[in-house]
Amino acid sequence: MSTTSVTHLPTDSQPTEPGTKVTRVTPMRRLSHIAERFGLVLLLIAITAFFALWPVTSSTFPTTANMRNILANESILVIAALAALVPLVAERFDLSVGAIVMVSSITTAKVVTQLGLPLAIGVLAGMLTGLVIGLVNGVIIAYFNASSLVITSGMSTLLAGVGSYLAGDTTLLGIPDSLAAFGNQYWLGVARPVWLLIVVALAVAYMLGLTAFGRTLLSIGSNESAARLVGLPVARSVMMAFALSGALAGLAGVLLLARTGSAAAGVGAGYTLPALAAIFLGSTTIKLGRFTVAGTLVGVFFVAISINGLTLAGADDWVEPFFNGAAVVIAVAASAILAKRRLGGTR
Repeated sequence: MSTTSVTHLPTDSQPTEPGTKVTRVTPMRRLSHIAERFGLVLLLIAITAFFALWPVTSSTFPTTANMRNILANESILVIAALAALVPLVAERFDLSVGAIVMVSSITTAKVVTQLGLPLAIGVLAGMLTGLVIGLVNGVIIAYFNASSLVITSGMSTLLAGVGSYLAGDTTLLGIPDSLAAFGNQYWLGVARPVWLLIVVALAVAYMLGLTAFGRTLLSIGSNESAARLVGLPVARSVMMAFALSGALAGLAGVLLLARTGSAAAGVGAGYTLPALAAIFLGSTTIKLGRFTVAGTLVGVFFVAISINGLTLAGADDWVEPFFNGAAVVIAVAASAILAKRRLGGTR
């Protein structure tokens, strides 16, 4: 008779069968599981408390102004990370997210400043720019079976040239006051970009968890061959994932313009690496080995608060890229280990 392992205690309503091996969950084992699952969350709380109490940063870090600044600034990165998250759920990388942020920001600025069109049209133009670029990525990757890493990396380089052509050597200024007000003013004591972030995060979480499209992406990411066998629209779903990724990156570009009040070639392109770092860091917490909205939020603010605290402590300029790069390497390795354990059933 085969032996089966279970991870719960037997109860009167769940009698154990002969030959069944029962693994008792001790308090220490339960505590270890919680620490493993919520380790990054606990570390985020710990590092926040450290910078709040450390004499070097205690006078500046825990202030309301600093916390508001972190939340408002990171709203752009969170939306960019959610853009990259959507295709990554289906095991496809989008390395063009940062470049789309840049080009969408420049497009919106040119429409409202040089063409003199209404702000609503400029915002729509920025998001449509991202949508079209994402759609191009998606069609090539989904219907021609091209590598997402190669295609989106090439697209990122291509968009760098497009951005330089559109903006030239100048910084585009003169955006409408209403857009700048949205990017820098508050509503109910919270920066307006944070409210947008909340709406987008909830929408993406709902889409991934409670819609047929989201479940299809999850199925593709878990086992693409099985998804094809059961008749799921794999190619169409992957294409739509990249289109949605582009639209969200376009929205992040518009928000970047609102926050900074200007657009220029190269500004925004640096969001790709921090976005991926946040996503992979997030896969090491809450739902281990899985890419989730909640985990991505934790990853973004873990990196942001760490860098903010180190900057206030007087760290050199090399700290931020070093921290982001190290976060990617460590998080990808940890995510791969957790995914392997999950698939192997060795939790």
